[in-house]
Amino acid sequence: MLSRLLKRFTKQKASKDTAKKRLQFSLIYDKLEVNDTTLTDLQKDIVAVISNYFEIDKHSLELKVKRDDDVSALVFNTPILQVKRTRA
Repeated sequence: MLSRLLKRFTKQKASKDTAKKRLQFSLIYDKLEVNDTTLTDLQKDIVAVISNYFEIDKHSLELKVKRDDDVSALVFNTPILQVKRTRA
């Protein structure tokens, strides 16, 4: 009981919740038939395109595939350091 109370106040996730999230993530990849190589190549392509317009923090990238019932979403998150100005 004390451990549950501490977790509630420290906002630590239970290990079962973490395991559940990992399993869901694996199932999403299996259902979409997305492998690590495809995701790595996709991330490189996205970084190349975004880098044409913005200076980004390439060390803080995050690429996720989210699934909700019958819809999948690709979420790419990176800090933008500054906008690249184009010369006319």
